Amino acid sequence: MAHYYDSMPETASDRRNIEFRANGINFSFVTDTNVFSRNDVDKGTELLLTSVIDDIKESGAKKGTRLLDLGCGYGVVGVVMKSVFMAFDVTSVDVNSRAVNLAKENAAANNVKLAKCLQSDVLSALETDDIFDIVMTNPPVRAGKQTVFSFYEQAYEHMSKGAAIYSVLQRKQGAPSSEKKLKELFGNCETVAISGGYRVMKAVKESD
Repeated sequence: MAHYYDSMPETASDRRNIEFRANGINFSFVTDTNVFSRNDVDKGTELLLTSVIDDIKESGAKKGTRLLDLGCGYGVVGVVMKSVFMAFDVTSVDVNSRAVNLAKENAAANNVKLAKCLQSDVLSALETDDIFDIVMTNPPVRAGKQTVFSFYEQAYEHMSKGAAIYSVLQRKQGAPSSEKKLKELFGNCETVAISGGYRVMKAVKESD
């Protein structure tokens, strides 16, 4: 059975265009078979974007902030965040080759230049000196808890001191276990938004 977390999707292509609006900006994305939420931008991603944008604006956006879209799918988070915070350096990664190609295409179509857009099994394709100040993820819960936890573990190794990771999950799809894991890894975790069964959690790396 084909999944959006397959590295090399073989299902026949069936491209479509979807429209999305965030932070007062209109976006257009091309999606395809075997990518996550191909029919529209899912509510979890929408809540993740809204809450993180608000959080960054509240604390003050800094030029050169390095942001990672972990599990980027067809590129929504990276494209939106780079459009809102143009002085950020944004890297997008996904295990799915079709999704990565779409993310590159969608960045260009929405006049966004990403620092990197890579096919990667979690963060294995990154260099050790690829370090980030913000990590955003809507993790692939259908791939299993261990895969979700590997997102957090590998992100931790690529985060600067004081960096924040934001993760969105539904309670019924493992938000409580993710909260526990993030607290174990980072020593802290707070809920920054709840809506429609989704919860956005934030953990901050307090030491290198």
